[in-house]
Amino acid sequence: MIISTRGRYALRVMIDLAENGNGEYIAMKKIAERQGISLKYLERILPVLTQNNIVEGIQGKGGGYRLTRKPEEYRIGEILRLTEGDLAPVACLEHGAKPCEKSAECRTLPMWSKLHNMINDYLDSVLLSDLMKSDI
Repeated sequence: MIISTRGRYALRVMIDLAENGNGEYIAMKKIAERQGISLKYLERILPVLTQNNIVEGIQGKGGGYRLTRKPEEYRIGEILRLTEGDLAPVACLEHGAKPCEKSAECRTLPMWSKLHNMINDYLDSVLLSDLMKSDI
């Protein structure tokens, strides 16, 4: 499993909003400047977060984006699953995957399943507020 720039940038955007928002809307341009992310790329990330009520956005003068919850109410696993899709280490464990015909005798499946659970459990234990600290 490799987390793409989409997932990594989404986390950077969320941290930026948490640290700089104070309940106010922040212009996408400001986020892009601070984070060194192109506006085009943010235009692909922010709609996913908005459609899933992770952030809210308004257009026009004074518009921008802000968090819908407190930083301590966001689990990193939630954000990554939205931007990356399933975090399964192998295709047969992905959500909605067609059952593998060899799963009954697959000797590696228990290992992959345990790894999948460990990844999700760990990422769900890390909060956005944790990433705002320098010593996670």
